[in-house]
Amino acid sequence: MNTAISLPAPLTRRLPALLPGLALCIGVTAAAEGLEVAERHLFGEAWLESLVLAILVGTVVRTLWTPGHLWHRGIDFSAKFLLEIAVVLLGASVSAAMIASAGPLFLVGIFAVVMMAIAASYGIGRLLGLPRRMAILVACGNSICGNSAIAAVAPVIGADSDDVATSIAFTAVLGVMTVLGLPLIGAALHMSAVRYGALAGLTVYAVPQVLAAAAPMGAVAIQMGTLVKLIRVLMLGPVTLFLSVTAGDRPKAGLAPLHRLVPSFILCFLGMVALRSIGAIPTAALPKIATAANLLTVVSMAALGLGVDIRVVAKAGPRVIFTVVASLAALGVISFALIEALNLA
Repeated sequence: MNTAISLPAPLTRRLPALLPGLALCIGVTAAAEGLEVAERHLFGEAWLESLVLAILVGTVVRTLWTPGHLWHRGIDFSAKFLLEIAVVLLGASVSAAMIASAGPLFLVGIFAVVMMAIAASYGIGRLLGLPRRMAILVACGNSICGNSAIAAVAPVIGADSDDVATSIAFTAVLGVMTVLGLPLIGAALHMSAVRYGALAGLTVYAVPQVLAAAAPMGAVAIQMGTLVKLIRVLMLGPVTLFLSVTAGDRPKAGLAPLHRLVPSFILCFLGMVALRSIGAIPTAALPKIATAANLLTVVSMAALGLGVDIRVVAKAGPRVIFTVVASLAALGVISFALIEALNLA
C-alpha cells in the first residue's frame, strides 16, 4: 500500500511558481540563524533573536534590491500561509487556564483599548488635515491588525489604491521599528513576561511582528502576546461592520468577506487551544510543535522583511508620518494604562 502523503493538487501545481521566493525566504532565514549563532559565539548570548534578525536581513535585501515578479508568489506564500500555520501551531502552547488567568476584565479592556486607539488615531489624522478615508485606514491599521485591517476596511469606505499602498507601507516600516524598540522599553521598565507579552499584543501591528517583539522575553511573553493579538484581530469584524453602516458615501462594495473578518487560521488556533486544554495533544509532542512553529515564524519574518521598502515612507509627506507615529504612541500609552490598571502579574 502506498502510504506517502501528497500535497493538495492546487498547491502541487503552484509549487514551481512558489519555489524561487520560498527559497529566498529560506536563505534569509539561514542567514538570520547564522547571525544568531555568531552572536552567541562572540558575546555569550544572542542580543537579537533570529526572529528579529530575519526581518532586518530581509529589509536590507529589499532596500538594496527589488525582487521581480519571479519571487513574489513565494514571498507572499511565506508571509501569509506559513505564518498562519505557525500561529495555528502556537495554539498548542496556550491553554484555557491561561486565557482564564487573564480574566474577563482584561478581555473587556482589550476591546476598550482598540476602540479608544481608533478614535484617538482618527482624531489625530483629521486634526493634521488627512483626508477622512486615509485617517480611517491609518486608525484601523494601527489599532487592530495592520495590513489585514487596511485590506478589509478599504473597500468598505471606498479608499483608493494610493491611500491603501501608503498605509500598508507605514505598517511595514513602523512595525519593524516597533519590533526593535519595544524590547528596550520592556527591559527599561523591568516588565514581567506576562505584562510585556500583553504590551506587545496590544501595540504591535501584525501577528508575526508580535512574535518577534515578544521573543526576547521568552515563551510566556510569546504566548501572552499571541493570545492578546488574536483577540485584537477578532475586533476587525465588528469594526468593519460598523464602518459599512456608517460610511454613507462609500461605493456599493459591501461588507468584506467573512473569511477576512474572522480569518480561518484564528478559528484553527482556537481549536488547537481547545485540544491542548482537554489534553488531546500529547505532552511529548509539544516541544516539537513549538520548534516547528518557531521555524515557520522565522521564515515568515524573512518574507515580512523582504516586503519592507523604507524609501516608500519618505514619499508620503510629514503629515502622514506624524499621524502614524503619534497614533502608535497613543496606542502605547493607552495599552500601558490598561496593563497598569489591571495589575497583571
